[in-house]
Amino acid sequence: MRVDAPAAVRRAGGAKALRPRRAEHKAACRARILESARFVFFRDGFAAANLDEVAERAEVAKGTLYRYFDSKAELYVAVLTHNGRVFEEKLRATVSPELEPVEQIRRTARFYFDHWTQNPDYFAIFWALENQELIGELPEGVVEEVTKLWEACLRILADVIARGVKEGYFAPCDPWEVANVLWTLANGLLQTDYAATRKRLRRRRLDRVFEHAIELVLRGLSVGRTPHA
Repeated sequence: MRVDAPAAVRRAGGAKALRPRRAEHKAACRARILESARFVFFRDGFAAANLDEVAERAEVAKGTLYRYFDSKAELYVAVLTHNGRVFEEKLRATVSPELEPVEQIRRTARFYFDHWTQNPDYFAIFWALENQELIGELPEGVVEEVTKLWEACLRILADVIARGVKEGYFAPCDPWEVANVLWTLANGLLQTDYAATRKRLRRRRLDRVFEHAIELVLRGLSVGRTPHA
């Protein structure tokens, strides 16, 4: 004899079954919004980008955008940091333990240069976080998330420098400080390609200047040896 489950139990089971589907729907909707926003932001820039078009391309109501992102600025930063963890993993993969610290830094620098020159639109993340007065204030959680990502990437570089000091390749130094110097140097040089006057004053190909700058830092770090390429 068949005994049907109580209605409340059936409803509870149905609700549980719906949760994964709702989560999948939300994830798919968010992905569509990000892809649509990426196209509009990269084509028009932050100021001129129209959220009505973003919503239309994503096939959602404009109000739906604000269920996922509190503001235009937050959506912009979400686009710029999309797949940020993938960037971190790729950066970590360049630091092969078989390599000497000098070569590890060179490999890291080459990866960093190639990534940003091949994905120039995403480089605007550095501008966006430093210009919240222009694009609008970002939620603290968003800023903290991006900061943690950058900190993780800097930690990879700092660990390489610390290993170099420990094994006698580099002179005693503060690895975190030197990692920040390298990061600031790299970003500063990359930014010269986005300003016509600075690019003209550089008078050299960016890849050559970038490589020479890294070598200068390596020479300063090295202990009684010249870091040959």
